[in-house]
Amino acid sequence: MKPPIEPELGNPGFGLMSLTRPGGPTTEQAIEVMHTALGNGAKFWNGGEFYGSPDYNSLHLINKYFTKYPEDANKVVLSIKGAYNFKTFSPDNKRANVIRSIEECLKVLDGKKSLDIFEPARPDSNVPLEETIGTIAEYVKAGKVGGIGLSEVSGETIRKAHAIHPIVAVELEFSMFTTSLIGSSAAKACVELNIPVVAYSPLGKGFLSGQFKSAKDIPEGSFLRHLPRYQPQVFDDNIKLVQEVEKLASSKGVTVGQVALGWVLSLSNKKGMPELLALPGTTTKSRVIENQHPATLDEKDVAAIDDILTRIEVKGARYMPGVAGEEP
Repeated sequence: MKPPIEPELGNPGFGLMSLTRPGGPTTEQAIEVMHTALGNGAKFWNGGEFYGSPDYNSLHLINKYFTKYPEDANKVVLSIKGAYNFKTFSPDNKRANVIRSIEECLKVLDGKKSLDIFEPARPDSNVPLEETIGTIAEYVKAGKVGGIGLSEVSGETIRKAHAIHPIVAVELEFSMFTTSLIGSSAAKACVELNIPVVAYSPLGKGFLSGQFKSAKDIPEGSFLRHLPRYQPQVFDDNIKLVQEVEKLASSKGVTVGQVALGWVLSLSNKKGMPELLALPGTTTKSRVIENQHPATLDEKDVAAIDDILTRIEVKGARYMPGVAGEEP
């Protein structure tokens, strides 16, 4: 089963990660944000078994959502990342843990929503790909999982996995702050195999949403404070990229975030890139409405952004050592 990445599915989609973080919205508030996202066309939802705690994560929130809005279950394509080890805080793609993860997801969903796509959160170099993909494939063949996704993988891994069982989507970070997908082996593999890419963090983990003007604006306790690109010694350099994009946004009467999302979508199926589905996330209804109306960029706009990206170097890695997956 290949969920179509087309207007009927909605693009951008909606990322659920921030809704179940400590200090996030209440369950009731999160449900209304999700309802607003769907009402504004975001029908592709992406969550994780480890987005939150074992007792309250994306799956628990999704259960509560479809308990309140059961009529929405067939309107949403749900992709869930799992195969995570909560004790070691690392991927565990062994057969036993993949089974545990899928079964736990199905148990928490409790039949209120199908598990349309299941994807290992990260590659696991300690486990043969045949073991991981083969195990998920058993659930696909049994009709318990709709399709298999991948996350944070290289072109080589995509090709190997697809040869074992068809892959329906690949999740990779892509934004003006993380452009490594362009010209990568992962992009080439997805184009050749006709696999859409779910572009997560298209707003540069908040940089391109316009909410941060200085390092002091990052909330205390936010995981962003641990990321290399948000450190005080490089923040002022990196914010220059946002300031340049702000000029373009102002001239078009839109926000920086809308330009950022429009830029991602402008590259879909163009210049050697695969089909792209942008995946922003937010905790407020006003922001989700904004995100669902990305700016329409013409060739002049895209050329202006290319010039900005050429002139301004993003400083700092996107994650701490050992957190990111394979290079695309």
